[in-house]
Amino acid sequence: MDKLQAMEVFVQVVDAGGFTRAAENMQLPKATVSTLIRNLESELAVKLLNRTTRHVSVTADGAAYYERCLSILADVKDAEESLSRTRASPSGRLRVDVPTGMGRGIIIPALPQFFERYPDIELEIGCSDRLVELVEEGIDCAVRGGELADSNLIARRVGVMHFITVAAPGYLARHGRPQHPNDLLQHRCINYFSSKTGKIYEWDFAREGERFQIRVPGRVAVNDADAYIAASLSGMGIAQMSLFAAQPMLLSGQMEMVLEDWCVDPVPVHVVYPQNRHLSAKVRVFVEWIAELFSAHDALRGDGKRCPAMLGTIKAKALPAPAGAVPLPISLEMQPLADSL
Repeated sequence: MDKLQAMEVFVQVVDAGGFTRAAENMQLPKATVSTLIRNLESELAVKLLNRTTRHVSVTADGAAYYERCLSILADVKDAEESLSRTRASPSGRLRVDVPTGMGRGIIIPALPQFFERYPDIELEIGCSDRLVELVEEGIDCAVRGGELADSNLIARRVGVMHFITVAAPGYLARHGRPQHPNDLLQHRCINYFSSKTGKIYEWDFAREGERFQIRVPGRVAVNDADAYIAASLSGMGIAQMSLFAAQPMLLSGQMEMVLEDWCVDPVPVHVVYPQNRHLSAKVRVFVEWIAELFSAHDALRGDGKRCPAMLGTIKAKALPAPAGAVPLPISLEMQPLADSL
């Protein structure tokens, strides 16, 4: 029996919570996975997993062995990669997940530069506004917006999202322009709700010591970035979206900013990944590339709080939209990341 392979399979089964998902993630027959675990338990003379028809859970001995396996496998991988870094670039499949708007508007248009540096990496990019379960779904890393809750994920902060309030010119011509956040209660707004909890997000505003957090009225609520931008451009109501997504539409005249002198709380952006990926060369170079990409983007740099009142300066320096890119708002999903485990 290949002990290292058996350890890898055991770790995958624990992480995925079952044999079927582990087999899919490792692209192995389920029978092979079952046989390796059975042989491992036989050789160790301990029961590592409790099995039922619907669920697999780790025993006390299995939990202790799992932690040792993580450490051993990480050491082996680190040793291999330390030797290969000088003679080869990272290679293999890398599965990542990013919010729809950020993927379409920023990350995917910049991928040619990534592949120029790392031609041997094969990327599988999921673009969605759903909080994926990294371990269970076999995702190597994900870009997430929002404050981090305590979790088993490792996180690196790579930028900050700044939000502004906007509306289509047609809507403002029909309904007027709000002068104060409370005026939004007399307007139509476009709401965004969590695909995980169904909760509609409130809007926040701050100015000179005043703070407001309100649930705005609206006829429509969506949980998808494409739908959010479509509703905004159609003149369906006032919207609150990320600055990087709004910039091209502001410059083209498709959108106008409202409540310009009110700040919206910025949101940190992190790349997160499971602990057992922390020594992966593929993950490491992707995280570094994302950090570099965001640091060059005026609306994502984590260089301090930027209020909407500074938009005139920002617009003057706004980066042109990449050729063929569709401006989309970033996902407003900001549930604690622990919920996605």
